[in-house]
Amino acid sequence: MITEHWPLFGLRLFTPRLELRVPSLDDLGQLAGVAATGVHDPDRQPFVVPWTDGSPAERARGTLQWHWGQWSAWSPAKWSIGLVTVLDGRVIGTQEMDARNFGVLREVGTGSWLGREFHGRGYGTEMRAAVLDLAFTGLGAEQATSEAFDDNAASYAVSRKLGYADDGIARHVVRGRAATGRRLRLDRAGWEAARTVEVRIEGLEPCLPMFGV
Repeated sequence: MITEHWPLFGLRLFTPRLELRVPSLDDLGQLAGVAATGVHDPDRQPFVVPWTDGSPAERARGTLQWHWGQWSAWSPAKWSIGLVTVLDGRVIGTQEMDARNFGVLREVGTGSWLGREFHGRGYGTEMRAAVLDLAFTGLGAEQATSEAFDDNAASYAVSRKLGYADDGIARHVVRGRAATGRRLRLDRAGWEAARTVEVRIEGLEPCLPMFGV
């Protein structure tokens, strides 16, 4: 079985409503379809790399290529795990977590998106809570970071709910214009104090060497 050689395919995270997992090819096909239908208001661009500005076909293809690229580039010193978010058997979005030199720094970053029809239902909070539990409980992380543009109120609401604190700003060029990103940071004490979402992790132990733990 492929999990003997790539144990990440056996990793599962469960919240009260969602399952997060490393996608199969069928999962990726569903995720590409969600990307094609749109993941945000076209008048706004919440991503530093404006991959959603392409056509539906380009968004779908880019989604596949991004995940395949992360698989091929994986090493314990630099990794990015992209999980599909599954609701009642249906892929509705993706939650990513990445790190460099995790074995020394014990720090992760996160990013995510959902199909537009699934916004505003609290799924973003559960998704982020799931990977934070993977980071802090499963991998022994000490810090987690996030960033969002000034106008991304929904992302800030999730971060505040989960215990993040302000950590400065970053300047970017998006669609040819300057944009200010607000950085946020979560330490273990803040995570423990704000922890409210129940998370269950399965299949982690054989994956630990891949994370540099």
